[in-house]
Amino acid sequence: MTNATHAPMIDLRDATKKYDDGPPALAGVTLSVAAGECVAILGHSGSGKSTLLNLIAGLDKPSSGTVTVDGTRVDQLGEAGSAKYRRASIGMVFQFFNLLDDLTVLDNVMVPAQLAGMGKGEAKRRAVELLESLGVDRHTKAYPQRLSGGERQRVAVARALMNEPALLLADEPTGALDSSSAADVRELLLELNSDGQTILLVTHDVQLAASTARRTIELVDGAIERDVINDGSGAGPAARTPLTRPAGGVR
Repeated sequence: MTNATHAPMIDLRDATKKYDDGPPALAGVTLSVAAGECVAILGHSGSGKSTLLNLIAGLDKPSSGTVTVDGTRVDQLGEAGSAKYRRASIGMVFQFFNLLDDLTVLDNVMVPAQLAGMGKGEAKRRAVELLESLGVDRHTKAYPQRLSGGERQRVAVARALMNEPALLLADEPTGALDSSSAADVRELLLELNSDGQTILLVTHDVQLAASTARRTIELVDGAIERDVINDGSGAGPAARTPLTRPAGGVR
C-alpha cells in the first residue's frame, strides 16, 4: 500500500469502543499521525491505550467511527483482510518480546516474511541485514533465552521491520528492561524514526515519551486529554507535567 501524498499515516475519526454497558474504553477519539512522525500515547493503566493500539492494528473494531491507516479503512476489513494488513503494513514490538523460544534468532526474524510468502533465501538475506544493522547479528544461531533483555528487544524490532512496514507499533517496549537496556532501545527508536520510520509508541513512562517522541498524546478515561509537542530533552511538557487523573474504570 502506498500512502497518498499529504494523507496522514493514521487517521481516526470519532472512534469509540464499548465492550459492555459501562463507560466506553475509547470515547470519540479523533487522531491524525503524519507519515514519518514518532508519536507517544501516554496514560495510566485503564486509560484506553491498549484499546487504541488494537484498533489501529486491526485486532479489534470500533463500535462507531472510522480507523484508516496508510490509506486502508482498517475498521472495514474482515478477518483475512486484517491479517494481510498486519503482515504488509504493521510491525509490532511488545513489552515481553513475544519471541518463539524454540526457534533461533534468525528463524524468529524470518517468520513474518515467510508468512507473507517471501522465499526462504530472500527472507534469510533480509533478516541477516536487519540483525547486522541492529547490532545483534552475532546471535543469529542463538536461542532467545540465551540473550539479554535488550538484545531480545532488538531481535523483536528486527522481526517487526522484516516486511518493511509503513507503521511500527511499540507497546511498552522498555517495560521489561533494566535502565541500560531501556536506554539502548530508546536510542534505537530514535534512529529508526530519523530514518523515516513512522512509530506509534504506547507507554506509561513519561520520560520515555518525552525523550523519544516528538509529540505526546495523553489518554484519560478513553479520551484525549492533551496533545503536546515535546522538546526532545526528556524534560518536555509530557515529562514536566504529571498525569492529570488516576486511572478510570476502562480498559
